[in-house]
Amino acid sequence: QVQLMESGGGLVQPGGSLRLSCAASSSSFSFYTMGWYRQAPGNQRELLARITPGGGTNYADSVKGRFTISRDNAKKTVWLQMGGLKPEDTAVYYCNTQSPLWSWGQGTQVTVSP
Repeated sequence: QVQLMESGGGLVQPGGSLRLSCAASSSSFSFYTMGWYRQAPGNQRELLARITPGGGTNYADSVKGRFTISRDNAKKTVWLQMGGLKPEDTAVYYCNTQSPLWSWGQGTQVTVSP
């Protein structure tokens, strides 16, 4: 059973920045395209960004130019650098494989508010 542990969330003012981390327990981490997702109350979970094993990235239009996904395969960790945060970015943020394949972690809460 792969475990995912997200961290780094918090309360931030509009326009602020946060860096989220996700550590995975899978020894196969380096083979998978990883993604960051978020789920706001009343909404479905959405894929925001993904990164291939080799570092290729793409982003949802809602975060393009503001968020950056990165990874370290040796550390089995994926990050999401978030900037220019808006109140509508408030959500619980999760990581998982692109599909997703693994059980969801607890996520990390991001709240953007004055």
